[in-house]
Amino acid sequence: MAFVESPVQLLNVLEWAHHHTGAARPEHSPLCDGVPRQSAGRPAPPLPDDADEADDADGLLLVVLAPHDPMTRGQLRRMAELAREQGYRIRWEEARGGPGAPAHTIGGLAGALRKARRVVIGDPFSRYVQLLLMITRARELVVVDDGTATMEFVSQLARGERLVRWHRRGGRGARDVVFAPVSASARRKLTPNTRRTVEVFTSMPVEAPAGVTVTANDFAWTRATFGPPRLTRGTDLVGTSLVETGVVDAEAYLEAVAELARTHGATRYFAHRREHTDKLHRIGARLGLEVVRPELPLELIARRGPIGRTVLSFPSTVVHTLPLALAGTGVTVVVCDIDPAWLTETASPRAEGFLSGVTDTARDVRRLPYAPLSTTQAVNTGHTP
Repeated sequence: MAFVESPVQLLNVLEWAHHHTGAARPEHSPLCDGVPRQSAGRPAPPLPDDADEADDADGLLLVVLAPHDPMTRGQLRRMAELAREQGYRIRWEEARGGPGAPAHTIGGLAGALRKARRVVIGDPFSRYVQLLLMITRARELVVVDDGTATMEFVSQLARGERLVRWHRRGGRGARDVVFAPVSASARRKLTPNTRRTVEVFTSMPVEAPAGVTVTANDFAWTRATFGPPRLTRGTDLVGTSLVETGVVDAEAYLEAVAELARTHGATRYFAHRREHTDKLHRIGARLGLEVVRPELPLELIARRGPIGRTVLSFPSTVVHTLPLALAGTGVTVVVCDIDPAWLTETASPRAEGFLSGVTDTARDVRRLPYAPLSTTQAVNTGHTP
């Protein structure tokens, strides 16, 4: 069984399954000509009777724990339909549909989860996933990428620390204290022992903790299934959710985007699924960029094309994944550093070091110094360069 809460997690489960089965599923042709749409209101299929036999990649049951965010839900539905077209079984769970939804979801999955020999998860920081880990008796646990958060997860696991997202600031609140035993149990489950193996399937540069198997994700399924893309002569800019997570000041971010667009001739802005509509409106109206809200993870959108010969990004997951997905296409990925002066006063003390690490460890990319902003703007963020 696999549990996912984001489109990127679902994509990486498909990559993991492809890696472990070794070839494209023969009964389904590659989807080089596009991605099928899912009809509105399509009900989620019931849990299959043989769900307890989903103990290898071919028998995989993919459980989507649906979030509230509309953009994420839309991309997840498209990814779920894509997985169905490739022959995988999908169960869509409205896991956050109301006060009783968590108990209903966990109760409905508990039987199959206890019997599953292998469990794949996309976000070890998720409280939902941590609750599910308390139930499983699986002898094999697999963690697939949920973006750059995988780097922090592996580091925390190696140091024996509690699992905390890198952008969170301050001490534990009341909910954290109540949930602490569950989080501690999840950390123990994700630590290998004589009864249980742990694999991390990742495209991120990580060093394996003791006993953990790290398997490289080179996006072989994506490259075999889509493209190669048609390249445009222009430059594309990739957005991030650093403003929405409270890490980077909004005005500093917008000015940096404007400077990059002016300097490098960018014409399109590929929005992150979590970016606020008002921010995107300002990018489109004030900066004159065409804002694109992808219906799929950017790795698939870029591989399908058309895509610019140069792709600009701030430190984020795509500076690690796009060079792999676009290998051999001639696309250059460029990463622009984050100026410490752009960070908000409430940003986590770990933010600067983490973002620098994301950039420093990126392979097959070109690096740019941060876009210079006005002195007034830098002062307004509350940080000094």
